[in-house]
Amino acid sequence: MSTDTPLDDRTVAELREIAARYPQPRSGLLPMLHLVQSAQGRITPEGIEACAEVLGITAAEVSGVATFYTMYKRRPVGDYHVGVCTNTLCAVMGGDAILERLKEHLDVGNDETAASREGDTATVSLEHIECNAACDYAPVMTVNWEFMDNQTPESAVQLVDDLRAGREVRSTRGPRICTWREAERVLAGFNDGLADEGPSAGPASLVGRELARENGWTAPTGGEQRKADDK
Repeated sequence: MSTDTPLDDRTVAELREIAARYPQPRSGLLPMLHLVQSAQGRITPEGIEACAEVLGITAAEVSGVATFYTMYKRRPVGDYHVGVCTNTLCAVMGGDAILERLKEHLDVGNDETAASREGDTATVSLEHIECNAACDYAPVMTVNWEFMDNQTPESAVQLVDDLRAGREVRSTRGPRICTWREAERVLAGFNDGLADEGPSAGPASLVGRELARENGWTAPTGGEQRKADDK
């Protein structure tokens, strides 16, 4: 018997609203799937059928997209979905050690949700993820897709314990961390008012710009670039 939250009339109306944003309605499928996750906690058969009906495509076509991208989950995740990058630089800097420490601490494997402990107010799931395009802050983790930079096994354990205990956590280059369902609603295109909360680019990402300023370097104009290419 399914325990999924049924799609209500408001969510179906919002699915149609998303589809209407695009000249070709099926272009809205990705944010529509995020909305399904926001409403139901995962990609459900009901959600797949609803997207297919709104877009006038088959459920198989929707399912093909939903199973291709790892951000779409076929089973529920925690209130806070923690991702640990173990691609080359993050791994060298300690990402592998962080992932193993969290697996042990949470007693979970990849893409699993930790059992609640006495006193927990929120659940946490763990995922091994590939490059987050934040190598200048390696090793990097994410919580509900927000960056947590320069992590260690010890800081990672403290982070997940804070999340489970309901303590406020803030991204190192973004806003306070909201729940996974709230984050999914933002990815569906519905503003939560937090876009300007917290810094965006940190010092490590701006080193090149600062060096250019100090040395008076500027990007070549189109004509200058063509002359260089002709040499």
